[in-house]
Amino acid sequence: MVGDTIGDFIIRLKNAGMVGKKEVSVPYSKLRHAIADKLVAAGYIEKAEQQGKKDKVQKTLAVTLKYEGGKHRINGVKRVSKPGRRLYTKVADIHRVKFGNGHMILSTPAGILTNEEARTQNVGGEQLFIIW
Repeated sequence: MVGDTIGDFIIRLKNAGMVGKKEVSVPYSKLRHAIADKLVAAGYIEKAEQQGKKDKVQKTLAVTLKYEGGKHRINGVKRVSKPGRRLYTKVADIHRVKFGNGHMILSTPAGILTNEEARTQNVGGEQLFIIW
C-alpha cells in the first residue's frame, strides 16, 4: 500500500525515463489523470489515457513518455507537499522554477494548475511538486 500516491506517480515517471521505457502504467485516479494532463500541456510527457474496461475492477492510466534527442524530457522532480506536511502558498509567493525552465504543479480551488496558470488566474493552493 502506497501512502503518497502523487509521489509514487512522479517517481515512476522519472525512473521509467531513466531506463528508456516508452510507456508507464499506473493505477488510475482522477487526480493522477489531471496531473498527467498538465504534464502533457507543459511538454514533459506525450500523452496520458485511461485504460481498462467498465467490467474490470482496476482501471489504469497509461502514460507515454517524451524524449528529445534520445534524452528523457524529465530531468528531475521534487515532492514539496507530503502527507505528513502539507505546504500551501499564496499567489504572491508563487515564483518561477529553475529560472523558467521548470514548473510547479499546484492543487488549487480552480483545479490542478502550473505556477504560471495560477499566477494568471490569481489563485494560490497546495504545492504538489516541482518538475524540471
